[in-house]
Parts: sequence; C-alpha cells; structure tokens
Amino acid sequence: MIRKQYEVDFVVNSGSRRYYIQSAFEMPTGEKRKQETQSFRKIGDGFKRILIQNAPVVPWHDDDGILTISLTDFLLKQEALDW
Repeated sequence: MIRKQYEVDFVVNSGSRRYYIQSAFEMPTGEKRKQETQSFRKIGDGFKRILIQNAPVVPWHDDDGILTISLTDFLLKQEALDW
C-alpha cells in the first residue's frame, strides 16, 4: 500500500463529514487559484473542499466542486461550510 500526502491547510472532521480547507490571502490571478486548489484535485474522496480567501467574494462552486468563500463568511456564518 502506498500512502500519499497532499498539502491542505486544514482537515475538519465532524461526525461522518470531512472538510478540506485551503486558505489564501488573495488570488489575483487564475494561476494563483490553480496553485491554491491543486492539492484538492489530487484527493480521491468525495468530501467537501473549501477555499477561503481574505477578499470579499460571492460564494461559488467551480467546475470541480470547490467552494470559494470569503474569510468573513467563514468566520461569521455558521452554515458556510454547507453551502
């Protein structure tokens, strides 16, 4: 068995749910976004992946199902993990 490790800032386990969380101060370019989400794409399970950025952003899911939200929403809205 080969065990692989990927760089993700936080892994949150809550009962049977798991969330992978990556944080970025800002993402001014598509290249930066690709860099921040690359490790998400290598994880083979179906748990939720969330990218948190410092700048205000309308929450959205990309084509890979990665949720992007602002730091403010993450900290102040309890339901943000389940968007």
